[in-house]
Amino acid sequence: MNLTVKALLINFIGTLMINNQSLIFHFVVKCNRIAIYGGSNVRYYVITLLIVLFDQATKWMVALNMNLYDSYEVIPGFFWITSHRNTGAAWGILEGQMWLFYIVTVIVIGILIYYMQLYKNSYPWLMIGFAFILGGAIGNFIDRIFLQEVIDFIDLNIFGYDFPIFNLADSALTVGVILVIIMMLIDEMKNKGKKVDE
Repeated sequence: MNLTVKALLINFIGTLMINNQSLIFHFVVKCNRIAIYGGSNVRYYVITLLIVLFDQATKWMVALNMNLYDSYEVIPGFFWITSHRNTGAAWGILEGQMWLFYIVTVIVIGILIYYMQLYKNSYPWLMIGFAFILGGAIGNFIDRIFLQEVIDFIDLNIFGYDFPIFNLADSALTVGVILVIIMMLIDEMKNKGKKVDE
């Protein structure tokens, strides 16, 4: 691989991952502003589209510029960009069961769209959570349809634990699930407070 291309790839994805928490935080805040001021339910699908495009762009860069199992250290002892493929779910479970992923993903996408329509006038943060989950699900689904495998590249070693390699779609899924759980807990606490007041 051309050294200039390699350097650009490492710098781009490295900068992205080094600032990963900050980027995710700012992206979620921006998404909340879109959700509040966007004017229609379409705004949440715009968030989903942005996640899918960002996920696919980073995967494309890795697939185009790195051979399988190539690894470049970005932060010594902590973060590498590693070209990896996964034919299973998270942590490689159910490896090779593509038909199952197709069925489950289509069902999950259908349920998410249904809930996004059902709760479109609900909490913006809940809708953002749904949008993140939808974006992550679609991002990995695209890989499974066209490649029969998922491109992973974010390789972290956290306090000596070699964390399973993942991608931005996985990150979006995780952030989305956390947001949905938080909003469900907040809603439950509010409902309990109302019952106590009554």
